[in-house]
Amino acid sequence: MESIEYNRTRLFWIGVLALFTAAMCFGLRAGLLTAMRDDLFSGLANAGELIGGAFGAAFLGNAFSLFFVSPALDKIGIGNVLRGSALCFIIGVSLTIGASFTADIETVKSLFWTGLLLQGIGWGSQEAAINPMTTSLYPEDRTHRLNVLHAWWPGGIIVGGLSGFLVGQFSIAWEYAMATALIPAIGVIVLSLGVRFPQTERAADGISVKDMLLEVFRAPSFLIWFGAMFLTATVELAPGQWVNAALSAKVGFNAVLVLVYVSALMFVMRHFAGPLAHRLSNPGLLWVSSLLAMIGLYLMAQADGPVTVLLAATFWGTGVCFMWPTMMASVAERYARGGSWFIGLIGSAGALAIYFVLPVFGRMYDASMAKYAGGADALGTLKENVGAGSSEAILKLSELEAQAAPEAFEQVALLPIILLVLFGSIWLLDRRRSQNTHASKTTE
Repeated sequence: MESIEYNRTRLFWIGVLALFTAAMCFGLRAGLLTAMRDDLFSGLANAGELIGGAFGAAFLGNAFSLFFVSPALDKIGIGNVLRGSALCFIIGVSLTIGASFTADIETVKSLFWTGLLLQGIGWGSQEAAINPMTTSLYPEDRTHRLNVLHAWWPGGIIVGGLSGFLVGQFSIAWEYAMATALIPAIGVIVLSLGVRFPQTERAADGISVKDMLLEVFRAPSFLIWFGAMFLTATVELAPGQWVNAALSAKVGFNAVLVLVYVSALMFVMRHFAGPLAHRLSNPGLLWVSSLLAMIGLYLMAQADGPVTVLLAATFWGTGVCFMWPTMMASVAERYARGGSWFIGLIGSAGALAIYFVLPVFGRMYDASMAKYAGGADALGTLKENVGAGSSEAILKLSELEAQAAPEAFEQVALLPIILLVLFGSIWLLDRRRSQNTHASKTTE
């Protein structure tokens, strides 16, 4: 593909802004979780499950759009997909804000859930477009370029997370912070007008859509990567959405700052993914990432103050830093005939994982709090008293949140063990295959 025909710099930055929009919404949700939960679901004993289920709708929308948009990407057009993605964010954010302006709890649930679903569809649509676009524009440097592109995911989280932090610090209505996500969404539409977008590598190489779809049957080993994405996404994104609500009471400060710190760490480190992947190989980089993430999650469950949580966050952030883009690059390199379909399937696997995990995370958190409170009824009564402004109840709830936090993180910390075995096996097999190939050439 002659990428020189396209304005690679402008196209790349359109992709950056599209991803930044999705990340900003992600960071805003994490930073505003407590404010939205207390505003929309105040006094409900299952508030954690409700907010987790609603947040999970964003990941459901992500998975849905990745699954259906990816194989039709060339037919629809990358530019049209990106503009449609931005429109979904604009409508979705508006509905999410609108949920706060009704008193009927069922209407609140419906508007909030639908708004987050549309945000997820926008997220998945831009993901379906920007990853194949980047591999098409930079076929000689996929891993590095995808990591640089996805460096702007934590960049968006920093902006969204800080907005959520300022809401808490200055008692600003969460709706105003959420509305800031409209700015980059509008920017994507404006910048994408009048610019020529490339085809995917698959289309440029003359591989038909039928062949692309059938590739999943010709390459069953892809299912291993599909399953691995369930776990890597859970390890990266589930703790990120809950870190504020789960850790703030335990460590004594607004833990969204932990997410901001981790995001800044990731933003810097993703720019160095190319040399690391070249030295370790993609499976090797993923193995090291899994080990560091496991250590970080375990330490996060034990953290009881600013120093220990910072140490835990450093391990976890370094671990999850390269997972998502390196998974994308690995699939693009190993299964080129799968094209945007395989890249989209990998993304949808990650999104589906979080869709199922976030409510579970919320239920675990609710169950732990209920256990320490003396039962669900006692927890409900306590939350009603908090809503009434009881200082004693507020202090008690804060103590319960601090007690409940470790259990959910300890559960997630077990998942990287599976990844260590999986990526370690692939790494060893690749090394052995490379050595055999080298030996064969030497013999010849």
